[in-house]
Amino acid sequence: MRAIIIGGGVAGVAGAIALRRLGCEVTVYEAYPDPAGQVGSFLSLAVNGLRGLETLGCLEDVRQAGIDVPRQHMWSSSGRLLGDVPRGRLSGDPMHSVTLARGHLVEVLRDHAVRAGAELVTGERLTGAVTTATGVRAEFASGRTDDADLLVGADGIWSRTRTVLDPNAPAPEYAGLFSVSGVADMPAGLTVTPGTFNMTFARNGAFIHVPAPNGALWWSAQVASPDEPDLNAVADWIPELTELYRHEKSATAILESTVEVHRPTLMHKLAAVPTWHNDRVVLLGDAGHPVGAGQGASMAIEDALVLARSLAAVRDIPQALADYAQTRRTRIAKMVKAASDNRDAKTAGPIERRINDLVMPVFFRHFYERATGWLYNQPTPA
Repeated sequence: MRAIIIGGGVAGVAGAIALRRLGCEVTVYEAYPDPAGQVGSFLSLAVNGLRGLETLGCLEDVRQAGIDVPRQHMWSSSGRLLGDVPRGRLSGDPMHSVTLARGHLVEVLRDHAVRAGAELVTGERLTGAVTTATGVRAEFASGRTDDADLLVGADGIWSRTRTVLDPNAPAPEYAGLFSVSGVADMPAGLTVTPGTFNMTFARNGAFIHVPAPNGALWWSAQVASPDEPDLNAVADWIPELTELYRHEKSATAILESTVEVHRPTLMHKLAAVPTWHNDRVVLLGDAGHPVGAGQGASMAIEDALVLARSLAAVRDIPQALADYAQTRRTRIAKMVKAASDNRDAKTAGPIERRINDLVMPVFFRHFYERATGWLYNQPTPA
């Protein structure tokens, strides 16, 4: 079987590795010249994603590229500790969450995909696909075409594959948040526990910081803004963010110690996608279901493994794609709901925030692991 994968990000290269394990011939087409390296901000992989990487043979290299983060601390705007819970795992799980630069994760997975025998073609943007009873032809902006048995759309939230598959598919919408991230020197007088992912529910959004092994801090400001801002209108984000987070002492200290700021991004949401596949085309990762809440990459890795398992179990491609979608939809729908609740907590107004400050300590102390068990207890597809 020959497969074309559209998108060379996490979903695409994880899919390439999974399909190569089946012996498939795989070509990955990436629209950008180079999707790896120091591109974008950091992301986290929970244990469900890490166990998927273990199955794909990539886990140790990913761990080497990131930071081991066993705990998560949630803070109120006033600096009160609301919760101290395991990060991306249950308390008895010896595997720890990993935080790393998105580009470095792509780089590691891409190297594994190429070593496994996948072909990577950059600078090619999908424009269309023609499906027949026996295969699919991908069409690119350069005029190039390619024929295969299967086309996998792993091209993210702005997926062209999604609209090729269904011209009436929903389009992304601004989610009421934008994100600015960067790197700071450790501020004098600020105490940060090694191996912790810190999230402050601030007055104007959320502020995240993670200590890096070299003494630096990785930070991300997820700013609540009901109206979509023009991110290009601000030349220097530090004064702007310092004003927005002036009530949060730790955030202010970190911003004042910042040495590197990454390009800001708008955060989007996507209504449920009704069509995940036809007989020869299927969506993977954010192309079919952007979830957020620190689970985007992990869910994409799960997708890749379930797709490969479905194809291995049922050699009839249309039936395998139907089985894949049926297997994933319930879990993804539950994750999307959890991500929506997470986003609402970050955009809460003054009254909701005060209520959350009272309720969250009780929830984290007594109910957190019960509420997240469904996410971390599911066996990883082989």
